[in-house]
This record gives sequence, structure tokens and C-alpha cells, in this order.
Amino acid sequence: MGKINNYILIATAGILFFIPFLGGVHLFDWDEINFAEIAREMIVTDQYLRPQINFQPFWEKPPLFFWLQALSMKLFGVNEFAARFPNAIAGVFTLLILYSIGKRLVNERFGFLWALAYFGSVLPHLYFKSGIIDPVFNLFIFLGIYFFVLMYWRLKGIRQLKYKSGFYLIMSGIFTGLAILTKGPVGYLIPLLTWGVYWIIKKFRFYVSIPRFIGLTLIALAITMTWFGIDIIRNGTWFVETFTTYQVRLFSTQDAGHGGFPGYHFIINLLGCFPASIFAIRAFFKMKPDNADYADFRRWMLILFWVVILLFTIVQSKIVHYSSMVYFPLTFLAAMTLDRIIDKKIYFNRWLKTGIIVIGGLYAVLTIAMPFLARRLDLIKPLFEKDPFAMANLEANVHWSGWESLAGFFLLSSIVVSFIYMNRGQLKKGVVILFTGTALFVQLTLFFFIGRIEGYSQNAAVEFCESLQGKDCYIATSGYKSYVHYFYPRIQPHETNNYTDKQWLLNGNIDKDVYFLTKIHRADDLRKYSDLEELYAKNGFVFFIRRARN
Repeated sequence: MGKINNYILIATAGILFFIPFLGGVHLFDWDEINFAEIAREMIVTDQYLRPQINFQPFWEKPPLFFWLQALSMKLFGVNEFAARFPNAIAGVFTLLILYSIGKRLVNERFGFLWALAYFGSVLPHLYFKSGIIDPVFNLFIFLGIYFFVLMYWRLKGIRQLKYKSGFYLIMSGIFTGLAILTKGPVGYLIPLLTWGVYWIIKKFRFYVSIPRFIGLTLIALAITMTWFGIDIIRNGTWFVETFTTYQVRLFSTQDAGHGGFPGYHFIINLLGCFPASIFAIRAFFKMKPDNADYADFRRWMLILFWVVILLFTIVQSKIVHYSSMVYFPLTFLAAMTLDRIIDKKIYFNRWLKTGIIVIGGLYAVLTIAMPFLARRLDLIKPLFEKDPFAMANLEANVHWSGWESLAGFFLLSSIVVSFIYMNRGQLKKGVVILFTGTALFVQLTLFFFIGRIEGYSQNAAVEFCESLQGKDCYIATSGYKSYVHYFYPRIQPHETNNYTDKQWLLNGNIDKDVYFLTKIHRADDLRKYSDLEELYAKNGFVFFIRRARN
């Protein structure tokens, strides 16, 4: 009964933390709105094989995640909650899977610590409340690698397992295929590089036979052909060719506005995976596990960590969630350290304490200071005086009471109480307080801050677009890229493809009104058109209309 209760406890925690308030704030440009709009357009057009945005082919991502969002929207309606719900469910399953794997690998406590480290770290927790692809994608990759490891263990007799190696090979192929079907070739590249590095460590000895590896690859391809193959048969090869070309460009060029320095992903994961990242650092150093399979799994997790970090260091575009696959090995390594601290095999030393205090203190100071700075914007505005859009953003009517600072004080209190218990020798209780306190800190920060931040950043544009719902019109942006004007007006298919031509919208013989959204420093580009009427400006955005002449 105790084992069942652990699963129930973990599932309940995931449900209570990940699902409530998913729809409490608008989706954010770009990715959240982009993906939700693709799912919405699938429903509108009843076209599920070929992703679309603005009812035009979207070749950047395969459709699996959008299918999940579309299914969610059919259940809950087209809204923010539905767009984020698949990741919340993925979060619950992720915690249960980590507990189950850790329990089988070491013991129940280790499984609990691994799930706790994932649950109670900032970005891993936060992403399960988002509408981006990565939480589902990362889970599939991890399971593909995990079942590959089990296949290897079964073949070499490293661990006694229930099923024959063929079962684990099939499962690895299925999950690797699902990863590819979620985000593209990188779903195969990450496992391939991980398996390849292990092969190098094994001094180029084929620890898994080539026929088995080919079989796994063919299974993965068979899964992806449920989309690629059917689309090719029905529509030809253009879409798949364009998709493949884009994937190559993605790795070799830098997206506008998404550059970064070489150490970007190291810093992002050190700060973003707090507090697990602090404990994980210790596990990179000499730490001998108790048995062969545990030691080998640590080796696999170290390889996976470095593969992901180095791969996305090489990739030109630097975006926070690109390296989020490291959350799995990083939290595993953190659990190793925590397990040994509780067993008093490793001391909770000053270096660990300093890391927690410095990074935890940084989070606390920022969340404590922000509400007070927001009430004294005159202190902040000089920093943005060369950016007219940011200056106008700060004019938004956002109310700050000062109580929002409670999130930062709560985090500080959690760290202090955790240290008190750990210094008293109640190590397990201290660890639970630290990670649970961080999870609650994330919830409080979302509750107090995310809506107010949106008030400055995009709310004026969303508000304008929502006002256009139900209107038969064209909507476009000028001078900047956005997906807000597709999802929030709930646009419907148009009878002509001319709407994709900005010059036609500005100068052509339009058959219905056209609304334009632009930013304040780009507004003069539209003011020179005599047919355009400026409606109003708000918080850095300027809105225009060109009326159809019937």
C-alpha cells in the first residue's frame, strides 16, 4: 500500500501544481501562441496532416504536439488552458516515470528524490505550465534513451530484467520516433550522439549489434512515416523537403534576436535549474555508485548532459528551452548528491550552501525588489531612454501593491528553514522543504508577476486583437513579427490568398477592412499611407485601419 501511496502522492502533487491556473494569463508570443494557433487552425480546417499558420503551410515542426493541443481544445475549447494542458499532463507523467525508474535503479527514496529535484527546480517546473513543445519532446527522447539502455543491460546481463531485449528495442524505437514526430530530426540526433559517445567510451566496440541498431532506427522511421509517409502520398514531397531544409538551416544559422555567447546554456541551466543545479555539480566529480547498473546509468546521464549542452552551444541560435533536455540528467545527478547527503556520505558543505544562498538570494532579491521598482518607474526609465518601444511599454497601467514581494520572502524563508533542519541533522526534511519551497515560489511568482509582466509587454496588442473576434477582416503586423493577430482574433480562412501580400493590403483593391498593428518606432512607416486611419496608440503599440471601399 505504501508503494501505491507514493505514486498517488506524486501524481497528486503534479496535478495540484501543474494544472490549476493554466489559463490565468494570455499565451505569450512567439512559441506559445504560434503552436496554439497551429492547433486551432487544424480544428478550423479539419486538416491535421499539414501544420498551418495564417492558413499557410508551416514547415518548421512536425504535428504531434499540435495534435495533442487540438485534442485538448476539442475537450476544453480554444483557450489558454487547453493550449497548456498537454504539458501539465506530461509533467505528471514525468514525475511518475522518474520515481519509477529511480525506485527500480536504486530504491524508493532515490526515486522520490529524483522526482522531487525535477518538481522543485525553477525552469523544469515552470515549463510544465507552458504551451511550448519541449516538455513532451524531452520526455520522449529520455524514454527512447532509457529503453535503449535497458536493451543493452539485458543483452550484456548487467541487470536482470523482466522482458527480452527485443521488447526494449521496440520501445526505444517507438519513443525515438515519437520524439522525431514532435520536433523533428533533433529527436533522433540527441539519442544518436548519446549512443555514439558511449560507443567511443567503449573504445569503439559495438556494445549493441549493427542489425539491432538498424532495427531500432527503422522502427523510429516507421513511427514518423505515420505523418511523413501519408503526407507524401497525398501531397507529394514539397512539404517534407521544405521541412528538412529548414531543420538544416536551424542548426547552421542564427535566428534574429536569438544569438548568445558560447557559455549561454551553462549559465541558463545553472540559474534556471536552481536548486537542483547546485547539487548536480557535486555529482560530476568522483562519486562511485553502489552497483554496476547504477554506475552505468550515471555514465549515460553524464553523456546525455554533455551531448545536449555542447550540441546547443554549437547551434547558432541561443534560446532558453533548446537545452531543456538536460533537466533529466541534471536532476538525476542532483538526486545522487541528495541521496548521499541524507546518508551522510557527503557533507552539506559550505560550497553547496553558498551556491544555494547566492542563486536563491538572486531570485529572492529580484522578486522582492521588482514591485517596488515598478512603483518607481522614474528610476528605471533612464535605462530604456534609447528604446521608444520599451519606454512606451512602461506607460502601461499596471497596479503593483508591494505584496508581490512575498514570493521572494517566501523563498528566503524556505532556504533558511531548510538549512536549519539540515544543520540539525534532519537532512531529508531539509531537502524536502528546500525543493517544495522552490516549487511554491514558482507558483507564487507566476501568480503575482506573470500577468503584470504581460501588462507591459503584449497586453495592449492582445486586447486589440480580441476586440476583432467575429469581424470579417484582414489583420497584419508591420515592422515586427508576431502570432497574436492570428490566435486572438480567431481568424478564419479567407477566400483569396492576396491577404499574405502586405503591399496588396496597403495599396490593393481590398474587399474588406484591414487592421494593422505596429510598434511606436515603426508607426511612421504606416502614416505615410493616406488610406490608413490611425485608430489609437497604447503601451508602445499603434493600431491602424484601412477601410474597404464598397
